[in-house]
Amino acid sequence: MKNNPSLKGLLIASVVFILAFGVYFFFLAKKNYYLVDNPTPDTYYYKINNGSEGVISGGQFVKVDLKKGKNSIKVFNQNKKFLYDSAFEVNKVRGLINIAHKDYYVNDQYYGYNLKKDSLLLALDKTIIDGKPYFGGAKHFNKLYTDDFYYNVDEEYDQLIKNIDKVESRSKIFRKQDYLNYYKEYYKF
Repeated sequence: MKNNPSLKGLLIASVVFILAFGVYFFFLAKKNYYLVDNPTPDTYYYKINNGSEGVISGGQFVKVDLKKGKNSIKVFNQNKKFLYDSAFEVNKVRGLINIAHKDYYVNDQYYGYNLKKDSLLLALDKTIIDGKPYFGGAKHFNKLYTDDFYYNVDEEYDQLIKNIDKVESRSKIFRKQDYLNYYKEYYKF
């Protein structure tokens, strides 16, 4: 067999291509999943789509399997007394079930060059939480299900998003107290 530089180059390029995709899918790709979240100190039992019974303790979240389209959930308290039965629509690849119907906030964090964070915050709406105004226009949520966010309650914002030549935003859903802690830490007024 002759020494063929074109064939060697093709093989090397193929190996590098496969390694790059392997690194991306195993380490960098954002995982898509659905969570049942319980920010209260109470314990709840639930059945999704009449499947097996799940339990979620206070302050925990549990990954669950949902199908796109109509889904249903039955929720019971810690004494297994029936609380409610509800249906919800799944449209996206990640979402959050608010089993206790507590307050959550979906906040947008902005990335980009020449970003003037303070003037941007002042230009956005205010959100009133416990009678106090918070800048940034976080959206209040307390319904059973939402999929209107990018980062779930168990994920952190990216510290840096590369190759952005304009201002972009990523949304994250927070439990109420987590949002207040994030706001106090991130925005130092």
